Amino acid sequence: MADYTMSITTSRPYDETVTAVREQLAEAGFGVLTEIDIKATLKAKLDVDVAPQVILGACRPQLAHRALEVEPSIAALLPCNVVVRSTADGTVVEAFDPQAMMSFAGDGAAGEALRTVASDARERLSAALTALNKEEED
Repeated sequence: MADYTMSITTSRPYDETVTAVREQLAEAGFGVLTEIDIKATLKAKLDVDVAPQVILGACRPQLAHRALEVEPSIAALLPCNVVVRSTADGTVVEAFDPQAMMSFAGDGAAGEALRTVASDARERLSAALTALNKEEED
């Protein structure tokens, strides 16, 4: 796992995992605003074949609004990207760690307010990943 992501690997099939990720994000209060099908895009644009992979742009409007009130330019870092990709070892689910974004936040009251929002987002994304693993164990 990279320092800027949170990740799990599951033995579930890719399509089933994508569905489960959407469900767990919803349980954590996130909606999926965007979806980029990397496999389809690379096939269409470059005529190359890659393993199935999708980027889901997840957003919890309450957190986004709080962050934007503090720093409008934070919009460039939104939404939270969650990647689901098929690998030889299983299906990987990886989310950009909102706290990693806070290296851009600076000090002072605004930075502290953004760190609070990022911490909330991280807890929710982490809970969604943990729930995916728990579902698989059940």
